[in-house]
Amino acid sequence: MPGRIDARLAELGITLPEPAKPLANYVPFTISARHVFVSGQGGMLNGRPRWPGKVGLTVGMEDGALSAQLAFINVLAQLRVACGGDLDRVEQVVRLGGFVACGADFTQHGIVMNGASDLAVALFGEAGRHARTTVGVPSLPLDLSVEVEGLFRIA
Repeated sequence: MPGRIDARLAELGITLPEPAKPLANYVPFTISARHVFVSGQGGMLNGRPRWPGKVGLTVGMEDGALSAQLAFINVLAQLRVACGGDLDRVEQVVRLGGFVACGADFTQHGIVMNGASDLAVALFGEAGRHARTTVGVPSLPLDLSVEVEGLFRIA
């Protein structure tokens, strides 16, 4: 029987992918006591960036927000492994960090990152409300437009 969060994912039409393997010398997540730190995940689909480029230049705002949402879906795939397959163990989305590839004059980072934040709240309700930092960067690995990392408290 699927858990509450799995049922909510299904309601939203979201299927979590196989977790991506790290691109370099790091692990996809670490667990410290009751906290899971998930390494940055990109808006990847089938092993490739879904919306490559720079938001505001070659990637529109809507696609940037969708990239952030997809990056958060990939964070959830790692989190599910960390939770032994049971996302109902998540008690709180503590913090999300977002990196938006963009030009120097871009200022709408927060709107882009809402793609991830809105999904966190849609899935976890009040427990999905989180602290957040979002920054613009000149480039990301694999020409990703957005990368998202997360900190979660688990049971």
